[in-house]
Amino acid sequence: MANIQKRGDNSWTLTVYTGVQANGKYGRRTKTIRVTDEKLLKTSRKLQDYLDAEYAMFKAEVEAGEYIAPQKLTLADFVASEWAPKYAAKQLEFKTQIMLQKNLKNQILPALGHMKLEDIKPLHIISLLDQLSKDGGRADGRKGGLSSGSIRLVHRTLKNVLQRATEWRVIKTNPVDAIQKPKTERFEVQPYDEGEVTLLLQALQKAPYHWRMMTTLALTTGMRRSELLGLEWRHVDWTTGVIDVSQSMIHALKGSFIVKEPKTLKSRRKISLPASVLAELREYYAYRVKERDKVGEAWNGRDQDGREWHFMFCHPDGSPFHHERPYQWFRTFLERHELRYIRFHDLRHTAATLLINQGVHAKIISERLGHGNITTTMNIYGHALQSADQAAADKLDALFSGQQKDAQKAASERQRS
Repeated sequence: MANIQKRGDNSWTLTVYTGVQANGKYGRRTKTIRVTDEKLLKTSRKLQDYLDAEYAMFKAEVEAGEYIAPQKLTLADFVASEWAPKYAAKQLEFKTQIMLQKNLKNQILPALGHMKLEDIKPLHIISLLDQLSKDGGRADGRKGGLSSGSIRLVHRTLKNVLQRATEWRVIKTNPVDAIQKPKTERFEVQPYDEGEVTLLLQALQKAPYHWRMMTTLALTTGMRRSELLGLEWRHVDWTTGVIDVSQSMIHALKGSFIVKEPKTLKSRRKISLPASVLAELREYYAYRVKERDKVGEAWNGRDQDGREWHFMFCHPDGSPFHHERPYQWFRTFLERHELRYIRFHDLRHTAATLLINQGVHAKIISERLGHGNITTTMNIYGHALQSADQAAADKLDALFSGQQKDAQKAASERQRS
């Protein structure tokens, strides 16, 4: 049996036999190679040496268990039939799954989904990332390209998927490994100052009760959106005025929602409320009790397992808000009242800078925000902390320069006397 057989004008099939299998038949692995060098095709001896060398490498790969046969699996097929059910659903956090699936659906699969896995080269990926940065690269139809951070997430998503294909020996190497991680432009947080907060609070007086209260808590506690949505009334200590942040709602669709404990130990924390906000929260609680009484039997604050949830911020019937709803409402609210646009998450940054400007120690701010360590707080709010430090120095300067002038004046008076 020939190990090297000619198949066409410039193609040969290499065959390596792997011995008798359990079914009594000989096992074999095959590989087709094509020679495109015209000079090599015209020189019999050199051509045979080349084919022998290719066969030797192929045989070594097979015997070492390193040869991966070409697959006809496209990227889209691999994601749907292999990566999503066998890896993503079992190994990834739910929020991470949603993020990666979104990147696949909106940016990656429309461009590369039709390609066979082994045909995807680094240049295809570089071209995709470059195209996403240009006008028309957004899936939502808005002008301009994706932000540098979003492009980096696309890179991360594709690397994750193709790494699984490499580990499962569907392809030999991950083409994303040959590409440098896209650089991200530093996003500068621009929270509201005290004047803008005053305007926001004035505008909130005409907002729906639940949104007014949620925004007020975001400003005074620095809680994350998921933490606010996960708050239940049992988390409020009405005697001490302390909120227990012990769960967050990470996903909520009609008829289903997911509530989880905070990911880190530092995220689980207790936050003291200002006395005025605690009083507002009491009034809001009384309002929600009356609202539930009106709903009666139509109350729907239960999950799929029948467990009752008493969310602080939810629909009148007790069912939770969609997890993106605060973002959507807040954007529309700011536009309606002609206030400077910031993200709902920037209310958390605003809360931090308000505390910094009041002279609160960075360690206390870090604990209220649930940061893993104070370094995170210093990195995010370094500029605001530096400004507050300069303001403190200016106050000291005014104090000491005043005392120095008084001392000089007293000395002059003593000399004259």
